[in-house]
Amino acid sequence: MVSDSAGPRSTAQPDKASVARMYDAMLGGEHNFAIDREAVAAVTAIVPQVRTLARANRDFLGRAVRFLVESGVRQFIDLGSGIPTQGNVHEVAQAVSPGARVVYVDNDPVAVAHSASLLSGNPDADIVDADIRRPADILGSPRVGKLIDFDQPVAVLMNAILHFVTDEENPAGVVTAFRDALPEGSWLAMSHATNQDRPDAAAAVGKLYRSRATSPVTARSYDEILSFFTGFDLVEPGLVHIPLWRPAPGQELPDDPSEFQGYVAVGRKNA
Repeated sequence: MVSDSAGPRSTAQPDKASVARMYDAMLGGEHNFAIDREAVAAVTAIVPQVRTLARANRDFLGRAVRFLVESGVRQFIDLGSGIPTQGNVHEVAQAVSPGARVVYVDNDPVAVAHSASLLSGNPDADIVDADIRRPADILGSPRVGKLIDFDQPVAVLMNAILHFVTDEENPAGVVTAFRDALPEGSWLAMSHATNQDRPDAAAAVGKLYRSRATSPVTARSYDEILSFFTGFDLVEPGLVHIPLWRPAPGQELPDDPSEFQGYVAVGRKNA
């Protein structure tokens, strides 16, 4: 069992593509269905480089986790963690620091089931079936409390998840709830889709997700995304397009980073 008081189990919608399975398909994974691949094909017709964007986003997650471990973090909460693939947070963190503790959070049945299977036998990682829109349930979950000590620094990861929280669902309140639960010296890492660079494409993708996927997507402006980091001091290079955040040595950078249609940043909670 992976579900506890952290919230209701999500139910499959057979007539809708799952955003978790769509992301898996974009990354070349195998845990997706025809309806998901068809939705990804429709997105690709609007944004031809969408698979490149997904891989760049995943690469950012790996770079951010390595940076955080090197900065002394040993506890991670990965919100909207999705279906396991290569370079999962616990694999990256525990390769650098054995014993680093990771709690994954998702409410997609396929993501939860595959995560539970992957983590079987790993005492320092777990999966909680819960919804990011209900942060109190996550923070109060016994499974989270078993691994995460909120008296010590914690890194909260919101990788490509907050744009699935609509304005009406108060994304700023979601971030604030997690920020207020964290001790000083904790961290927030986030990637978020933007409508600033290609507004027409962002609008078209948003319309497609609303009609065909289990969650709508709300791309936001640079300033809107930056506001989520209130109470955090951003580390260099600040809020930037996905491939520009601390690229690996020798990594080839795009001529036009705005083509990645998303911003990323990592911030440390201030006093």
